[in-house]
Amino acid sequence: MIKFIASDLDGTLLPPSKIMPPETFPYITALRERGIVFAPASGRQLPNLKKLFAPVLDKIAIIAENGGIAWADGRIVFTDPTPAEGVEYALSIIEKQQGLYPLLSCADCAYYSSDYPQFVQTLMRSYSSVKRVDNLYEVARSREVMKISVWDSQPCAEHGGVILPPLIDGLRTMISGYDWLDVSAPCANKGRAFDALLSYFGAERSESIAFGDHMNDYEMLCAAGKAYVTANAFPLLKQKIGEEIPSNAQYGVIQKLGELLK
Repeated sequence: MIKFIASDLDGTLLPPSKIMPPETFPYITALRERGIVFAPASGRQLPNLKKLFAPVLDKIAIIAENGGIAWADGRIVFTDPTPAEGVEYALSIIEKQQGLYPLLSCADCAYYSSDYPQFVQTLMRSYSSVKRVDNLYEVARSREVMKISVWDSQPCAEHGGVILPPLIDGLRTMISGYDWLDVSAPCANKGRAFDALLSYFGAERSESIAFGDHMNDYEMLCAAGKAYVTANAFPLLKQKIGEEIPSNAQYGVIQKLGELLK
């Protein structure tokens, strides 16, 4: 019997338009009525995900910040923060690179310092709780930082995703979108948050399902009893996971959830 389902959002549950499929909330409600908890699992911040899933917030769990936070029943039940010294070390490297703009993601707010217009416009579109500060190092010393999100003014796979990983030792540096990459604690990933929620809800690995499309979903997919990747998924992930469903443009996750409900 399935008890827990987690799905990545961008590129997986959400179509290219980023508009939530209309079946999503009714399906989440129907799943919960059958004792199955659904969890969006994203690199997005917790406030943004709570707002996005507000109509069913009492029925879901959340994996935010690419596994830095797990939330359930109105409270944070797991965090995997990046040590302050690691944040400061990574910032010192990121700030020397052209076209890369760091954002410190904390549980309730994200902090930035650059006034570069395109970066700020992107933040205003993407974040529900964000604040400009003069000194990111002070934030690192005074707040628990889940991860450093880095916005790239160029395609990340060709720029920041190539430049930063060899330069930043001892931390996990991974592309998380077309123009974003994340720097976090070396062991932080969606899989650890997934495991924390399995434990919280008393579910076994065999009683869980996960959906994803990119390498930042890999550990979560490995942690699940059954794992699926969308047809539009990153080729290496498709190779590693194997089980494929229709693309996000074809609402593959919704199709699969519909099958489960039948």
